[in-house]
Amino acid sequence: MNMKISSLLFTLLLFSICVQAQTPSQDAGILSIKKTKDFEVSGKGDAANWKETSFVALTHRKGNKQYSSQFKILYSEKGIYCLYVSQDSLITSTIREDFADIYNEDVVEVFFWPNEKSNIYFEYELSPYNYELPILVPNYEGKFLGWRPWHYEGDRLTRHAASINKTNGKVTSWTAEFFIPYTLLAPLQNVPPVSGTSWRANFYRIDYDNNTSQWSWMPTRKNFHDYEKFGRIIFE
Repeated sequence: MNMKISSLLFTLLLFSICVQAQTPSQDAGILSIKKTKDFEVSGKGDAANWKETSFVALTHRKGNKQYSSQFKILYSEKGIYCLYVSQDSLITSTIREDFADIYNEDVVEVFFWPNEKSNIYFEYELSPYNYELPILVPNYEGKFLGWRPWHYEGDRLTRHAASINKTNGKVTSWTAEFFIPYTLLAPLQNVPPVSGTSWRANFYRIDYDNNTSQWSWMPTRKNFHDYEKFGRIIFE
């Protein structure tokens, strides 16, 4: 009887190990990115292309608001598309200009670190009223400062849109959608990605209903710029 039990336990353990090895490793900080054809962003996430991939949940890390927050990501021959849907009941967003400190109000963010041999990464933020902050960030042992893009025009421009969603006149959520062209990421190495390319990345949300609440894909230690704790995205 004991031999049978031992054999059964061994079989179950082996099965568990195999399942863990084959489970999509989102929890382990690895996310596969599907390739798509280029499309227009509307701020509503209604393009048919978004049906090609699934939402990924952001985990609540700080604050008393337990809103659901999720994102999608795709890539094309020309750039990367991101879509965020953020549950909310109060929009805190008064800034009406680009390249401002929009992270001090409601915002979604993404950080891309294409080359792990360099301590320079790209950060993008978008507010509920569609104001953006695209910057390149050198980070030396925790000392960092964002740099604005030069000649930010033509094919180096992002495309972005946002919408605030209401039911019976009450805010229920807001949606952010944007496209980041590879030309804007130059001269970062490992860009543009091809099938099999791996980048480090993280995805965030900040909400300012009374107290600050924060969400992220991968946990960080001190702040969002903890690039060593970023997850990994792999381009299919």
